[in-house]
Amino acid sequence: MTPATGPWDLLAPGAAEIAMLAACRVGGLVLVAPMFASRTVPMPVRTALLLVLTLVLLPAAQASALPGAHLTPAAFLAESLIGFSIGLGAALLVGAAELAADLSSQAIGLSGAAVMDPLGGHQTSALGQFFGLLAATLLLASDGHHVMLEAVARSFARVPVGAEPNVGEALRVLVRQGAVLFSLGLRFAAPVIAAALVTNVGLGVLSRAVPQLNLMNLAFPVQIFVGLGALVVSLPFLGLATRGWGDQVRTMAGAVMNALLRGS
Repeated sequence: MTPATGPWDLLAPGAAEIAMLAACRVGGLVLVAPMFASRTVPMPVRTALLLVLTLVLLPAAQASALPGAHLTPAAFLAESLIGFSIGLGAALLVGAAELAADLSSQAIGLSGAAVMDPLGGHQTSALGQFFGLLAATLLLASDGHHVMLEAVARSFARVPVGAEPNVGEALRVLVRQGAVLFSLGLRFAAPVIAAALVTNVGLGVLSRAVPQLNLMNLAFPVQIFVGLGALVVSLPFLGLATRGWGDQVRTMAGAVMNALLRGS
């Protein structure tokens, strides 16, 4: 079977198979990227976005497709994993920001104020909602959606449609990449947790030194004030994380694509 070579050559032999596999790769991105996968985006809009992006990226898929692209479950899974790994970079950054905010809320005593997260459709702390929206806004402001679409377009040359994938190795690499969420979340929340710990120790020492003081009414507002102050001071670190986010997406997607090609 000869792959299609012209732009949007939908009538060439194998064009339908290439288009369906390319749609799986784009669908993996739309499924997980925060700006595309938000529950506030209606399903018809996401479906239309998937079709439009597939048509836009189809020439890149056709230009590098290998002869004999078959619609096998392994091929569908491999294509979805590539798009998933590209969108996972953005999802991990937003998730790490929300995790850091939840950890900070628990440290300073604001974990009881739960609100509905419009991006994820689940309950989170007020700080978690703020940090999640802030991270998503920073990604859009830094052209994160363009970075991901460019990565998908370049991935067709790196892993052509029709390549024999090593899905098991790619899944193992993708699971290991998920550990980045917890490390980033802890690093973002570390200043607030440290400030809350120092405040608690200081209040404990003060209550021992001056037992006459009624610190029960004072401890809670002081802890919140110090924690929010540390949170404001640490906000620039979130902006710094978005600067190198594009390299993280390329590294993560490259690791998954290398794993897919390993042993093929």
